Amino acid sequence: MAVRHRVERAIDGVAGLAAWLVLPVALLLFLQWPLRDGIRAWSREANDLAQWLFALYVGFAVTHATRRGAHPAIDGLNPHLPPNARDWIARLGQAVCVLPWAGFVLIGGAPAIWQSVRQLEAFPDTFNPGYFLLKLGVWTLAVPMFAQGVLDLTRPRDR
Repeated sequence: MAVRHRVERAIDGVAGLAAWLVLPVALLLFLQWPLRDGIRAWSREANDLAQWLFALYVGFAVTHATRRGAHPAIDGLNPHLPPNARDWIARLGQAVCVLPWAGFVLIGGAPAIWQSVRQLEAFPDTFNPGYFLLKLGVWTLAVPMFAQGVLDLTRPRDR
């Protein structure tokens, strides 16, 4: 139980910190037009930075929404199902959909992501550094989803 509690706290802590990324993303996206039209410089850099911050933000936001029950789930499909049936369907969804998908992304994406990180890949159209962080953002989606799927499948059943 101690390991489970630590993993849950780690996911919540990182997701809580990642939630603050929405502020610089919004600011950078807002600044694009004044930078492009007024200053005539740095708008593409602002866009590139906003893209990789957004990738990190979304990666954790999906898992955070899952943990809080803030997205469509079995409860939204049929609230009249007994709790046992909803629990069984939720576990089945984790086992059949979430875990295989997250595992595929982690394993299948590894070569491209590692290559991008090793090369410190730049954005293809601007050659600004940091495109590898956008690709790394794929793992910020898959790792917490995989961990959450394992937590959900191993969660003790409510009686």
